[in-house]
Amino acid sequence: MMKAALQNYQARMRRVLDYIDRHLDSDLDLDAVSGVAAFSKFHFHRQFTATFGLSVHRYVQLARLKRASYRLAYVDADSVTDIAMDAGYDAPDAFARAFRQRFGQSPSSFRKSPEWEPWLAAFGPLDNARSKLMQKTFTADDVTIRDVPATRVAIMEHRGDPATLGATIQRFIAWRKAAGLHPKTNPTFTVWRSERRPASPAAYSVDLCVGTDQQIGPNDDGIKAGEIPGGRCAVLRVVGYTDNLEPAALFLYRDWLPESGEEARDFPIYCQRLSMFPEVPEHETVADLFLPLKS
Repeated sequence: MMKAALQNYQARMRRVLDYIDRHLDSDLDLDAVSGVAAFSKFHFHRQFTATFGLSVHRYVQLARLKRASYRLAYVDADSVTDIAMDAGYDAPDAFARAFRQRFGQSPSSFRKSPEWEPWLAAFGPLDNARSKLMQKTFTADDVTIRDVPATRVAIMEHRGDPATLGATIQRFIAWRKAAGLHPKTNPTFTVWRSERRPASPAAYSVDLCVGTDQQIGPNDDGIKAGEIPGGRCAVLRVVGYTDNLEPAALFLYRDWLPESGEEARDFPIYCQRLSMFPEVPEHETVADLFLPLKS
């Protein structure tokens, strides 16, 4: 009985996080947010803080600033004023103050050359809050085995400290835009060639890939031509908060693979990103995780 009550409580709290993510443009006052979970507004603030380790106000502010920072770094078309308004600030200077306080950079300076390490540190509390209730439980029924065709790709390699991955992603997005390779027409892949947190950060190794038949000639962007090989793969779909796919990868390696009787093929685990933040709210992002199998 206690377990069912706890699961119900956690489901109500999860609804709150989903609601906040979906309504970052709206007035997220305590009445609206507590009403979503059907909690008394007189206690909700303390319940939220006790569950997630930060206040509703701070959670909302961090979620809005995360979306704003993604738009600054990755979406050239959005003006700083529009981004400030969408983040719930009446004026760009109020937004700039909050942004600088959180990241140590002004929005326009962040747009030109983001400092990713303080940015990552600033979102530690947000990621911790989400991971409290976002532990997805996967089952063997969530895994399908697919014959995947080979895909020719353009690759930008990231080698070294994961804290600087944001800068590589920025360069990758700029290159694919210039090459006319839109995510809706050309699939996006991430290939992990190392663990997510290797013992030495310098050993971190990941390939950012976009599917294309274009010839990749010599270039100054460090783009290489390559291929994601075809063959049988175990595929696990992850919906929501796809920044960290480690729990899904662990499930495939620790639970699914030993019980399936399958053997892993000699190519790293990789994912295809089917929808991305900030184009969709974070809880609606979708990624397929591929574990290559021997035939």
